[in-house]
This record gives sequence, C-alpha cells and structure tokens, in this order.
Amino acid sequence: MWEHFHHLADIGVRGVGSTLEEAFAEGAYALMAVIASPQRVRPKVPVDIACEAESPDLLFADWLNELIYEMETRGMLFSRFKVAIRGEHLEGRAWGEAVDPDRHEPAVAVKAATYMELKVERRSDGLWVAQCVVDV
Repeated sequence: MWEHFHHLADIGVRGVGSTLEEAFAEGAYALMAVIASPQRVRPKVPVDIACEAESPDLLFADWLNELIYEMETRGMLFSRFKVAIRGEHLEGRAWGEAVDPDRHEPAVAVKAATYMELKVERRSDGLWVAQCVVDV
C-alpha cells in the first residue's frame, strides 16, 4: 500500500508494508506516482541502487534521493522496486523505461526527498511505515 499525504507546499509520500523492505518499495512507488502514473511505465530496464545511512529514517530519504538522481541522469521513470536492507546498507533495484512525455504525461519534477516529516517506524499492527515530504 502507498499513499500521498497533505503538506502545505510540497507532497508527502508514504509506503506501508509487512516488512521494512516492502515499506521502502511502496514509498518509492508513491514517489513515482507524484511524477506520473506508474501503471503507464513499463518495467523494462533494471537499475541497481545502493546506499548507506546510520538510521532507517535517513536510509529511506537516501533511497528516494538515489531514485530521483537515477531518474534525472538517465531520463527514466520507474514502476517496480525491490529492496534488501541489512543493517545500515540498502541494496535495491528499480525497473523502468525512458520517459515518453506523450505516454507518461509527467505532472511535476521532484527535486529531492526532504527530512520534513521523515519517519520510519513499525506500527502497533505490525506494519512498517516509511514516509517523508518531497520537494516538487
């Protein structure tokens, strides 16, 4: 499950999953849904991503920022994600394709994941939540 949440100037993204990795993957999907409809993006080309941070919160922000960097430098959008987290290290893979403005109809450009409302936690129902506000 993923969703957007209200924020005054920018857009909040939230991923929810039964594991920490699933919450991170759903958060990435929410990020993509800010830009364009992920259902329109074919998961054709895999891109490997690795990052490290001293806390799950910072790791989530780094993960999203790495995805933003890869989208910008490769001219791609993503629609499928796989994440493995071991301690402070994340290894992920995103699948996508080159941006096709006519088919993807990108709405906004995301500049960065911020530390505003940044939170990674396990709820009382056992589900993991990873969220932050992204600068658009």
